[in-house]
Amino acid sequence: MDLKPSQSLTETDVSRGLKLVIGDGLASEAMTTLTGGAFVVAMAILLGANNLQLGLIAALPTLVNLFQLISIWLVRRFNNRRIVTVTCAFLARFPLIIIGIFPLLWPEWTTIELIIPILFFYYFSGAIAGASWNSWMKDLVPGNQLGAYFAKRSSYMQTLNAVLSLLLALGIDYIRDHQPSMELNVYGWMFIAAGIFGLCGAIFLSKTPEPQVYMTKENIFRLLRGPLKDSNFRRLLIFNSAWVFAVNIAAPFFTVFMMKSMGLGLSYIIGLTILSQVSSILTIRLWGMFADRYSNKTIIAIGAPLYILCLVGWCFVGIYSQLWPNLVLLTCIHIVMGFANAGINLSLTNIGLKLAPQSDAIYYLATKNIVTAVFSSLAPLAGGYLADYFTGRHLKIDAEWGSPNWTKAFHLVELHEWNFLFAFGALLALIAVNRLSRVKETGEVEKDMVVRIMRSTIRHNLKQSFLIGNLMTGYSTIKNVFRRKFF
Repeated sequence: MDLKPSQSLTETDVSRGLKLVIGDGLASEAMTTLTGGAFVVAMAILLGANNLQLGLIAALPTLVNLFQLISIWLVRRFNNRRIVTVTCAFLARFPLIIIGIFPLLWPEWTTIELIIPILFFYYFSGAIAGASWNSWMKDLVPGNQLGAYFAKRSSYMQTLNAVLSLLLALGIDYIRDHQPSMELNVYGWMFIAAGIFGLCGAIFLSKTPEPQVYMTKENIFRLLRGPLKDSNFRRLLIFNSAWVFAVNIAAPFFTVFMMKSMGLGLSYIIGLTILSQVSSILTIRLWGMFADRYSNKTIIAIGAPLYILCLVGWCFVGIYSQLWPNLVLLTCIHIVMGFANAGINLSLTNIGLKLAPQSDAIYYLATKNIVTAVFSSLAPLAGGYLADYFTGRHLKIDAEWGSPNWTKAFHLVELHEWNFLFAFGALLALIAVNRLSRVKETGEVEKDMVVRIMRSTIRHNLKQSFLIGNLMTGYSTIKNVFRRKFF
């Protein structure tokens, strides 16, 4: 297998490489779906994990980014990002197969204390692969296509995630209801399948061309300090770090809250997650188009306030005695979160790529990942600690209307355990957004102008729809008839 970089790439090479990267994305998404999100949380809860351990599991994917210095050293040593990425990707997949084997062969030895160290090695190897992959993609994907290409790739991945997640959730809920003793075995097979899908993704990457780059041999720590001396990039780091801390102090516990406090099954949780993903899929290409046309910063400025409103909305989940009002609120929250996250995540990735100089991209991106990893990994740990602290504590606010004939009490809000985290996360996210205005990006446009253009574009797209277009036409016709008749 030839993993050597090419001195130059033709348009055919680039086109073939972009298709292979999408193939890797789909295989990696299948791997992530089988071993992440609600499923790893459900498995951890089944194994008796406490809040701090749940927070640690949520922190691991970002905590290991601190070790991306190893990736930089390897790329400098070999001047070959593909061999570093592919080798570490292969090493990252085998721990998943090991985790899957334990419940099947040695269920009595399968404990959360065993699973967490193996997961650490999986994420550790993946982080090293990810750092060199980011630099590789920076040179492979044409700069004027970054937003559109990664939006397209992300939409494919989210579609696969939605379909696969729903099938898995229905299957696990069926096993829980009819053969609960087999639930741990199901998670075992899921991890084995994830490892196999992950290996397929590594094979796709091994066939993806890489343009040759030669990295400077200067002191690595001096090079990493370079991005910190770049005032504009430093402001981006401050905003990004504050944002991920605010988000990750709350987000990892959404699933835990729905499972433990509300008693929802995986089918409900995955169904809501799919709603969020569908919202992302339907809008991410629009976000990508506007990010390329205007600026990533503007997209974040639009999406962040919407996400904060969703965090506030989580504080009101569970206050109703009946299930359906809570489900309606959760549905609205997940749809808006999917819409907001699509723009925020895409733009946070792209703005880092855009502000990083071509020659020093790997140092800038590694510095960004390392710095944000500290805050992103500390947040779930802090969240788990705070959840334990707020256990047994609550804040209840009611309103009562009294009259001579009747009295009515309105249950406005009740904060406890998890809801305190959501309120705290919303407050921190609001503080973080205020740091965004200090970041400068070429081509940025006023947020209000982009909002107006987006509204116009969405309205125009809706009018192109046969059904919606006819409804609008019918409404206008009825309105004109009404005006002629009565006015």
